[in-house]
Amino acid sequence: MIRKLFTAVLLVLAGLAVALVAIMLTRPSRQLVVPPVQPVAVDARAAAERLATAVRIPTVSVESGKVVEPEQFLKLHQHLADSFPKLHAALQRELIGDYSLLYTWPGRDAQAPAVMLMAHQDVVPVAPGTEKEWQSEPFSGEIRDGFVWGRGAWDDKGSLMAILEAVELLVSQGFVPARTIHLAFGHDEEVGGRHGAARIAERIRERGIRLAMVLDEGMLITEGMIDGLAAPAAIIGVAEKGTLTLRLTATGEPGHSSMPPARTAIGALARAVARVEANPLPARLSGLPREMFETLAPEMSGVNALLLSNLWLFEPVVRSVMQKKANTNTILRTTTAPTVLSAGNKENVLPGEATALFNFRLLPGDTIAGVIAHVTAAVDDPSIRIEALPGGTEPSRVSSGGSAGYQAIARTLRELDPTLVVAPGLMIAATDSRHFADIADTVFKFMPVRARAEDLARFHGTNERMSVANYTQIIQFYHRLIGNLDSPP
Repeated sequence: MIRKLFTAVLLVLAGLAVALVAIMLTRPSRQLVVPPVQPVAVDARAAAERLATAVRIPTVSVESGKVVEPEQFLKLHQHLADSFPKLHAALQRELIGDYSLLYTWPGRDAQAPAVMLMAHQDVVPVAPGTEKEWQSEPFSGEIRDGFVWGRGAWDDKGSLMAILEAVELLVSQGFVPARTIHLAFGHDEEVGGRHGAARIAERIRERGIRLAMVLDEGMLITEGMIDGLAAPAAIIGVAEKGTLTLRLTATGEPGHSSMPPARTAIGALARAVARVEANPLPARLSGLPREMFETLAPEMSGVNALLLSNLWLFEPVVRSVMQKKANTNTILRTTTAPTVLSAGNKENVLPGEATALFNFRLLPGDTIAGVIAHVTAAVDDPSIRIEALPGGTEPSRVSSGGSAGYQAIARTLRELDPTLVVAPGLMIAATDSRHFADIADTVFKFMPVRARAEDLARFHGTNERMSVANYTQIIQFYHRLIGNLDSPP
């Protein structure tokens, strides 16, 4: 009897294994099949020099949002005018919020829905004390070893200059778009975009313009960063996490430290912080993260291909593994991060108040109200005051992978490099494009920058750079994309 039962179990397991492998091997590819195209010829050296000149202009944002050195932005504007004369002759240029730029390229069909390409002019400061760690001066714009070096070469003057290079080429070729194309370049993205992109959005809204698509900076072409995927992966951000900062405040009786009460402000706050951190919002492998993995799975090999092709069975395993790594945990849940603690100013004085700031990045499907309710329940202490700081944003809606805009981006990528695997993904940081959510049918966050794992530290970090070869490809991407937006598949 036991032998028969054991044999039956083995047969069931063997059958299950065969079924799992069969599902993996027969899952159809979701990649667009398009004939390759010859990219436009680009004078790579001249384009790199123009980018390098833009990098040398330190258009730095500061936390207050105030433009400290306005002459630097005006200098950049003059560089753009000098570098792209045909574009400036063909497009309408507006200065918004003193330093942000809005270009309008009128289309042949005034009734066709307009599209918008975005980038930003400002850059983050160089961390004090790290200047000597740079292989080239942070604002040198040096071209060396096949790279343009300096703050902004990647984020985000690479995108800004590449868009303008592509439009300059198209104008010189006599191209006139069928639909109107707007180019929006904010000046304060790194500190929220309230005076730049938000005001550009107001101007578009006032004119009653509805945008069919917005494409802003965002996710990348990753190389060697997804286990089981040999090909480079172009992950198109189709949604953006929301943001929320909560302040937790505990109060207590101030006094001399020699006579502490049973409950102190710092002690109460410490317990609250520990409870919030120990009770993160639930992880879920559904919606957009699931769609991304199911798009990648047919192109993968090995164990990961088997697991991701059979999420109906292995979802708990995959979710458990992903939660253990910060870079994958973040796409499964609304993240919880304690960032600032404030209490006391003298070692022998009990403070009357202690505060902590928590920053949350909200997964699509979660809400600010829901996060506040979750934190309130986790703290479970009515004496702790919980308040949301201004500036929070709900998660964006998810733009469809079946939309004309997504298909035009995917088509462009695959035409220029048939080896690319294209998949939708979630942008975990905030971009200027969130200001256009209510006036755009679809919003995408993607920049065709090729990056390996070791490159990620350069983003907002030391030794930021852009390869000349990749920069040329970015120009070719925007050039081809604008043509494809005229004739969506």
